[in-house]
Amino acid sequence: MSDAELPLATSRARETAPLLPLDVSRLALVLRGAAVLDGIDLRLAGGGCTVVMGPNGAGKSLFLKAIHGLVPPTRGEISWNGVPATRATARQALVFQAPVLLRRSVAVNLDFVLKARGLDRSRRDAALAEVGLLDKARQPARLLSGGEQQRLALARALLTDPEVLLLDEPTASLDPASVVAIEAIVRAARARGVRIVFVTHDVGQARRMADDVVFLHRGRVAEHSAADRFFPVPASQPARDFLDGKIVV
Repeated sequence: MSDAELPLATSRARETAPLLPLDVSRLALVLRGAAVLDGIDLRLAGGGCTVVMGPNGAGKSLFLKAIHGLVPPTRGEISWNGVPATRATARQALVFQAPVLLRRSVAVNLDFVLKARGLDRSRRDAALAEVGLLDKARQPARLLSGGEQQRLALARALLTDPEVLLLDEPTASLDPASVVAIEAIVRAARARGVRIVFVTHDVGQARRMADDVVFLHRGRVAEHSAADRFFPVPASQPARDFLDGKIVV
């Protein structure tokens, strides 16, 4: 029976059930004749922070977009507790490496989301305070520093109370103080029960943030293991080379 044929009560129950686990089966994505994702099988369950690592071109960002339902796969299936990825997007939030902000004030960037989701505008100031931007509420968002813009993007994402927060290298090219601030915001979200999937190329950051690690190589999962096993003794040669600082292609 298709989702369209399900009784209304069953359909609603499915939409309000927990979003996890994420199941990815035989995921493939072909772009311009090249397989950028090539037969990925993966299950993510429970809580915590999954760090997705791998060399440049491994398919990390495309994998994140695919599980968020933004990029349709060429083959394979992606589901969140039985719900297709394209129908689970509203219960997730994705923060890109380069924030996409409205050409308005910091406050209006949050007001826009609150209005779109039918949420109480009174939540705005608490969200800004949480990321240290309450004193900049009236400032144009585009005039914030890079780190401040990324904190605003995180505040906007978390404002919707997502069950899953997807992060695509959110601290790339930022100064150390901004990295510390953003990691603290992500840890606080994790502590509240938000499931984190965090793409990074920074090994030090991965060690600080990961509960488990998915290592991608040439569009495939080279290994998936708990962080306390992955970093001391990675099982795959590409991961060992990557952690040793070698060039992995």
